[in-house]
Amino acid sequence: MNLFQIKRYAAFMLKPNHWKGFGIHSPFIFDLITGSFRVRHEYYAFGQIRSWRNALLRNRKEIAIRDYGAGSKVTGNKIRRVQEIAKHSCIPEKYGQLLFKMVCKFNSVNILELGTSLGIGTLYLAMPNSKARVITIEGCKETASIANHTFEQIQTTNVQLLTGTFNEKLPEALEMLQKVDLVFFDGDHRELSTLAYFNQCLPYAHNDSIFIFDDIHWSLEMENAWNQIVNNPQVTVSLDLLRLGIIFFRKESKKEHFAVRV
Repeated sequence: MNLFQIKRYAAFMLKPNHWKGFGIHSPFIFDLITGSFRVRHEYYAFGQIRSWRNALLRNRKEIAIRDYGAGSKVTGNKIRRVQEIAKHSCIPEKYGQLLFKMVCKFNSVNILELGTSLGIGTLYLAMPNSKARVITIEGCKETASIANHTFEQIQTTNVQLLTGTFNEKLPEALEMLQKVDLVFFDGDHRELSTLAYFNQCLPYAHNDSIFIFDDIHWSLEMENAWNQIVNNPQVTVSLDLLRLGIIFFRKESKKEHFAVRV
């Protein structure tokens, strides 16, 4: 965690916060927080994903990494051990479980992920519903190879991994899905790129679509992108979970923003 992130963390913890749903007058968001975020239920898949994450954390194999984004979370040598990628680049367990709960809660079946890494986040998106279609994009070939092995080992048959840059593969993925129920943006931590991918996905969204952004306070650039997304006229409800940002397009909801600790 760098100095910028430490300051944002401190500011988030000090500002008024909708802890346990207190102060929320939106029935939709209150139900989401109390009936999903706050429920400490060990779903069947959590142990399986945890075991595989632990296996990756013990994997000392070295692979060549090609990072097309802003060097998210870790910068350094191009040759890295799988265990280091698992430690620094895979979504933390509590946020992965939140993705899982979101898919369950909203019955998302057309799911897109930008940034596969080793496939841990993808498992949380794919395992709630074997009938869902999950398309995930990864720019690094060697990382994608590890992710494909992850899906084979966990027998996740509803995932299709496209290897290539987001610029190359995002139009293809959107054309394949036709519409998106949930999009998880986790691969390029630059302001203009994040906004470009958001705008590309926007025509494929519908009233009940959910867009989730990782590392919204990772840098000033990401904060700028997040603030512009929240203020987009098509976005109604937005949630700041410190690490994740979630937006909804529900026309039946008035425009509101909430900061929530999870």
